[in-house]
Amino acid sequence: MDLGEGLRKALARLSGAIVIDAKTIKEFNKELQKALLGSDVEVSLVLALTRKIEDAALKSKLPEGVSPKDYITNLVYEELVALMGKKFEPTLEPKRILMLGLYGSGKTTSSAKLAKFYQDRRLSSGVVCCDVARPAAYEQLETLAKQAGVGFFGIKGEKDVRKIVKEGLLALKDKKVIIFDSSGRNALDSELIEELKEINHEAKPDEKILVISADIGQIAGKQARQFDEAVKLTGVLVTKLDGSGKGGGALSAVNAANVNITFIGTGEKLGSIELYDSKKFVGRLLGIPDIEALITHVNEAVKEANINPEEASMQELNFDTFYTQLKAMSKMGPLKNMLGMLGMVDMPKGAVEESELKLKRYKTIIGSMTKEERQDEKLMHDQKRMKRVAMGSGTTEKDVKDLLKDFANMKKMMNAFQNDRDVKRKLSRFMPKM
Repeated sequence: MDLGEGLRKALARLSGAIVIDAKTIKEFNKELQKALLGSDVEVSLVLALTRKIEDAALKSKLPEGVSPKDYITNLVYEELVALMGKKFEPTLEPKRILMLGLYGSGKTTSSAKLAKFYQDRRLSSGVVCCDVARPAAYEQLETLAKQAGVGFFGIKGEKDVRKIVKEGLLALKDKKVIIFDSSGRNALDSELIEELKEINHEAKPDEKILVISADIGQIAGKQARQFDEAVKLTGVLVTKLDGSGKGGGALSAVNAANVNITFIGTGEKLGSIELYDSKKFVGRLLGIPDIEALITHVNEAVKEANINPEEASMQELNFDTFYTQLKAMSKMGPLKNMLGMLGMVDMPKGAVEESELKLKRYKTIIGSMTKEERQDEKLMHDQKRMKRVAMGSGTTEKDVKDLLKDFANMKKMMNAFQNDRDVKRKLSRFMPKM
């Protein structure tokens, strides 16, 4: 069970509560402690947090018109936000960044992700391979740089990090953001510290970011303190937060170590990186919709897929426009991430995986249709056309029929939505002001 699921189950126990008394709070806190400790949050932090919730709940009156569950949810939200750290807002200006981390943290991939992040914000970026320990580091970073569309420099086989940094700065002098990917080790030893100090001396980085994997839990705090003592960190980037039940443990431990969390990695794709915002992170854990983040992801996906925004939001729904939407969705990362932004966090894993497979299948089927068939779905009710498209897409006639059925239901829903002023009025509250 991940942290979010544990928190939501604990809060669900309050659904039938009429009053907030000592017994109700103690029972709730037991479940909350179980969820937090199960996600590797440090014991002292868990006890301090639940004590604060108990004190706040019992010393204040339940506001009129607010249910006990909503009141406690708000208390939990505020305390978890304080536990998980502050929001990070980067400066969008020329800079040099040194990336540090141990083996398995995702440092090289994060270097490319960060370069793409700044390049997408109109700051031309490049990466320098200073990893002289891992044999495949050069090739990996070079490949990722090409995929991200950013500059790359490295000297294959070179062991002198100072030489690499010096020549890298010359080669990428036209770039506004230069990111140095350093070597890793199984542990922070004297050899690695010396190497990092050499890079630090030559590169003179504005930022020194430690990359830590969320699945190491509260050990993240110890790592942050050790690296901070060695080279004085400016921040930490936490990876693998999409699938780690110990993400809360890592984030709370880093915050307790008094090192700022800057970015979080939420998936394997190069665009799966977000500015850290504890309010949004905790909101997703508790199942609170994050419509603003969803809109941002949609806009970025449309841009990455080279889709005209007007084309992506066409009023008329046919297979052509549906295919365009599927292209954008494929750029947005795992379906579970999108559902999380909508607050739909407790969908069965099997159902989510089946839906992802179905959407991929539908994209393939539509790709095998003619232009006429895409623009007029009625043509696809012909048995011969069904058979031809199924063969061309490597699917079955049943798959094509499933697409037609789901597509018809989607059209009905869209028509109902367009005619429902009340739904549109409610949704408009979440939309950003233009």
